[in-house]
Amino acid sequence: MTENVWTRWPSREALGRSGISQPRRMLARSVRLVVLALLLWGAFSRSHVHGWEIVAAVAGVGVIAVASWGFYRTTYSHRLLPSLVLIGVLLALAVVAEASGFQGPALVIWCGCGISALERLPIAVAVPVTTVALASFSAFNNDVWLTTAATAVGLALAGYVMRLDAEARGHAQRMLDQERAARAAEAESAALAERTRIAREIHDVLAHSLSAQMVHLEAARLLIERGADREQILERVVAARGMARDGLAETRQALSALRGEMTPLEDFLTEIVASTDGAEVTVTGERKGLPAEASQTVRRVAQEALTNVRKHAHGAKVQVRLDYQEHEVTLNVRDTGGRPGDLTDAGSGYGLLGMRERAELLGGSLEAGRDDEGFAVTLRVPV
Repeated sequence: MTENVWTRWPSREALGRSGISQPRRMLARSVRLVVLALLLWGAFSRSHVHGWEIVAAVAGVGVIAVASWGFYRTTYSHRLLPSLVLIGVLLALAVVAEASGFQGPALVIWCGCGISALERLPIAVAVPVTTVALASFSAFNNDVWLTTAATAVGLALAGYVMRLDAEARGHAQRMLDQERAARAAEAESAALAERTRIAREIHDVLAHSLSAQMVHLEAARLLIERGADREQILERVVAARGMARDGLAETRQALSALRGEMTPLEDFLTEIVASTDGAEVTVTGERKGLPAEASQTVRRVAQEALTNVRKHAHGAKVQVRLDYQEHEVTLNVRDTGGRPGDLTDAGSGYGLLGMRERAELLGGSLEAGRDDEGFAVTLRVPV
């Protein structure tokens, strides 16, 4: 619902000092000092001022200063009644000053009230107050009527221009505050996203590592049940221990990768393929740097796919193909099929489902299934 422009107060940002440059603050202080000097000069420039009249003049100037300060505070707080009372006191003091022969201070007060009312009060209230103040100024000013009228109109325009300038400054200050709040929210959101990304990365690494350890420990259990040789059992236990060690190393590597300290993707694929019998890797397309999370997704999918080959297709030949395209990178891991092992049901249960969810978070896709040649996993990630 739009607020009525006639009853709307200028914003607190417009009435306050926020966003005012140091030179403008110095100018405002100078204007106040000039006005105070005019009041004092008008009060003491009369030759008939003596004794108690001097004390009364000083007290009057003090009351004017206090009332002006109070008017600025109550308008800043958007308190209409106290503001009207205070500006009424100022107008009354101007009448008293005029009646006492202090015409100069009276004219200064009327002009100041007219300008300040237009600058700081709602328009519906400011217009009557400014009319009374400038009408009083015009009635008691000794200049010719044309000069007086031009001065009154100029003062009214000055007050309104100052109001527009203050509102523009207040709007700019609100926009700046909103921008700062948006930046703070964005930074908080980015920190939360980074924590989520790190947690997901560590989860994936540990899921893969624990799954591989489960394979070897389950194999060790089956060997024990079958009464296998001690060397065979020890081999599996040592392999599980190595997987645990590799899992810790991969966790550190993942954290380093998230900080931008990662080995090239092609080198990583070559390393993990070297540990799988009958596997080879091919890279096509123009090589390009990938975002950290996209690169990590490709690495995790390759690891998971090769782990599944070792678990479910013993003796299969594996072709790992990495294809760089203009707007995406594609990873294809295909095996020729092999003998299902005794450890088919072993593992963490996370598998390619988690990889698919991770790819979708990046706007990509993951497809996995059997075809005429064997089992294929295809990952597409936009870059």
